[in-house]
Amino acid sequence: MINIHKSLQKAHSFFTDCQYDKANFIYSQLLSLDITNEEYKLYCILCDIGKDDEGKGQSLFDRFIIAKNDNTKDAVKYIMDMIDAYDGNNEKMMSILKDISAQNTQNLDAIKYEDFETLIKQRGSFRIAFEDIMFSTKVAITSRNEFFEFVNQLIDNNFKNIAYSYLDGFNEYFKYDQQIIELYDKLGDKPIDINKK
Repeated sequence: MINIHKSLQKAHSFFTDCQYDKANFIYSQLLSLDITNEEYKLYCILCDIGKDDEGKGQSLFDRFIIAKNDNTKDAVKYIMDMIDAYDGNNEKMMSILKDISAQNTQNLDAIKYEDFETLIKQRGSFRIAFEDIMFSTKVAITSRNEFFEFVNQLIDNNFKNIAYSYLDGFNEYFKYDQQIIELYDKLGDKPIDINKK
């Protein structure tokens, strides 16, 4: 009789040590005992991803382990959506961005990008408007265009460190996007924020 808990722990240990074939063997054994188990299927998929791209596999695995503490079914769907987004599914990518944005707006002091644009008009410049909110409020991004426009504005207005934060935070969703590469290149010749407080 297989001890499922011990087997999972052993497989997880192999996975975190990047021994994906060994981990996959155990996950596959568990899946054969319960072929409808979406969690076990996901672990097998993550092993395949880890073999191709170690950083991506480990990152997705870590996210899943954390997210499944709240709800395993939702966590599986979330990670599968992220995998689709990584694979260039723009619809999934935008859906994830909107989910992150909605969470930020609800859980943090955040304003929608369109409201921030209104603030820019009222204050007369991006720099002044952003300085008004930068230490107290986040800007919730809900679309690809908003993301690139906002980061471009950050760079143009010399908020280099903050631009890096946004790029690094969303880079996993746009990993192979040429515009991301161009923004990193653009950041290359900008000095550190002159208005850092």
